[in-house]
Amino acid sequence: MTDPAPPAAPDPAVPGPPDLGHTAGQAGSFPTSALSPVVTTYPVSFTGSAGEYFRLWIVNAALSVVTLGIYLPWARVRNRQYFYGHTWLDGHNFEYRANPLKLLRSYLVVGALFGASTLSQQSERWGWLSLLLALAFALLYPWLVAQSMRFQAVNTTHRGLRFRFDGSVKGAYVAYGAANVAATLSGGLALPWAWFMQRRYQVNNLLYGSARGNFRGDVAPMYLIALRGVGLLVGAGLLLGVPAVVALVAWLAGNGSDLDSMDWEILATSGVALLFVAVAYVILIALNGVAWQYVRAATMRYVLNNAELGGVVRVGAAFNPWRVVWITVSNGAAQLLTLGLATPWADIRRNRYLLEGMSVRAIASLDGFAGAPGGPESALGEAATELLDIGLGF
Repeated sequence: MTDPAPPAAPDPAVPGPPDLGHTAGQAGSFPTSALSPVVTTYPVSFTGSAGEYFRLWIVNAALSVVTLGIYLPWARVRNRQYFYGHTWLDGHNFEYRANPLKLLRSYLVVGALFGASTLSQQSERWGWLSLLLALAFALLYPWLVAQSMRFQAVNTTHRGLRFRFDGSVKGAYVAYGAANVAATLSGGLALPWAWFMQRRYQVNNLLYGSARGNFRGDVAPMYLIALRGVGLLVGAGLLLGVPAVVALVAWLAGNGSDLDSMDWEILATSGVALLFVAVAYVILIALNGVAWQYVRAATMRYVLNNAELGGVVRVGAAFNPWRVVWITVSNGAAQLLTLGLATPWADIRRNRYLLEGMSVRAIASLDGFAGAPGGPESALGEAATELLDIGLGF
């Protein structure tokens, strides 16, 4: 089988840049001196539409199915090109320039390894192969993360200037290896610290032209975000669980059951008890998902509000994490009820809220960044994180 030639680049008729209305003279949180620099605020805007994106999305989905997944890299690239192309900052939209053919080769490698692991689990004779591949993935995971971030950065441009990522492999093994091990061994107590290490690794090694990113945040707010997430999970669980238990006890009492003389072994195997456990499990999974969405949104806002570039550009995020949770939950319900057909609408809705809640504040013109070569990049890490659905952050 030969590699299919990539289709023509999509041209979804990206509209012209909106009127961004620069606001000068806002002091922001930059250091001040006797002669304070003028701070210019550049709002981020998003011009995508659900109807336009649906046409692109449905074609990509159909071609991915018809080609048994071979078209998937082109679909991924075209979808990202749409969202990047409709995201505007200072009168210029972002661009995504990944090569689908590179992604295809990496997808085939990762897919073959994943398939071999899955098949080997079905055979006692080849069970060792599954264990070996799992161990190899665990050892290579930090390297794959670094490769994925490097690939994403070098294929993202603004004003024709590429982003870059030069995080070291050693740094990746500290942030995504040692930190994750510490979080696991501590029973989750070190998890917020792991988030902090990973976000610092991401931001501090991101470059735009000659300007390097810098994360000014601290680990303490990460713990506060985690505590609010746990509080949400426990509070909502009690709010729903206590009435459910009371209802179950009342039902048993109404059917003539005496709690003191009840045969709990028989009750545990009864249809009512099994239904109760099943419903409780589903509710617990749903609450865990809601709490996790809050943690993700709150962490993203905190990181963005504490990220700067070259000492002259800072990002601001004003979106509400609880609103993000509501959008995510209602999007999921809409996608479930429409058997997935509402996915384009859900993607546009969430991205619009997040992006239009962001802004960039600068004390220097965004035209003043000098370019630098992006260097070689591997699509293997990107393929692994895409196919295995690994979330790398914001």
